[in-house]
Amino acid sequence: MPGQVIINAEAVSWMRKQPSSMYDLVIADPPYNVGKNYGATVDSVDNRGYMKFLDEWTLEASRLLKPHGTLYAFMGFRFISSLYDILEKDRGLFFNSWICWHYTQGQGRRRGFSTRHDDIFMFTKHPKKYTFNLDDVKVPQKYYRGVNNMRGANPGDVWEFSHVHFCQKNRQAHPTQKPESLIERMVLASSHEGGNVLDPFSGSGTTLRVCQQVSRGCTGVEINPDYVKMTRERLRRPFRGFDGVDPRMKRVPLDLNDPAVRSEYTEDHKRWFLKNHESDMAGFEKEMLRQYGPFTRRKSGKSTAPKPRNADLFTK
Repeated sequence: MPGQVIINAEAVSWMRKQPSSMYDLVIADPPYNVGKNYGATVDSVDNRGYMKFLDEWTLEASRLLKPHGTLYAFMGFRFISSLYDILEKDRGLFFNSWICWHYTQGQGRRRGFSTRHDDIFMFTKHPKKYTFNLDDVKVPQKYYRGVNNMRGANPGDVWEFSHVHFCQKNRQAHPTQKPESLIERMVLASSHEGGNVLDPFSGSGTTLRVCQQVSRGCTGVEINPDYVKMTRERLRRPFRGFDGVDPRMKRVPLDLNDPAVRSEYTEDHKRWFLKNHESDMAGFEKEMLRQYGPFTRRKSGKSTAPKPRNADLFTK
């Protein structure tokens, strides 16, 4: 299995020392310059200093991408337009998607509208030749299609994933931890098994943890030694499924009235959409039961469907 490496270093300085064209995928979640305290650093510099930082890390990240590689970059609203111009005009990368990560809970405001999304750019090194594994990131459709595009639909550029709340078991001591399912979609879409991924602002180690479980190699660079230690401990923990899930992944398609088709689809659904989300399978099964009722049994006493993971949810 490809290895995971976490390095305690300042991102730009470390990247400058690396040979070019090393990585299939770069996932960058840099500081937004909004005053966050990251322990070893405080995310607050003047605008000129921050623009210099954007220029430096994007130069190195684009250089480290392979010719057919992809870059995903998170950014806050203050510098989102500047980042776009730098990536397209200065770095010569090709715009692919502007992803809106919608979350249901955000910072409350009494004057003005509360923030409920983050922006993520997807740029590629080549305009046409780049990895995009659509089947690996499709979402269930509203209606079952037995012949045409049965596996699912493109998830689109608006992604709904909940924040990793402080009450969750997987919550790390980091102020901007990203959901594993959010990063999972990027990794599955834009790299292959055995591929090489770079996260130059590793933080709580989410990208490393995702790559560990989906058979990609990953290098994370993090300036705070406490976060490096936290990441190493996180990588040693038993895997029990990624935190968070796109709510559509548990959606039960309509028109599954044929018991044999429904039985086959139920197992396909788990394999296609919930492979790394063991804890969410029960919710899907409950919704299947609510929508279609219990599986019927033949006169022989054998069910028309395979035994479910939670047998108590289905009538015997």
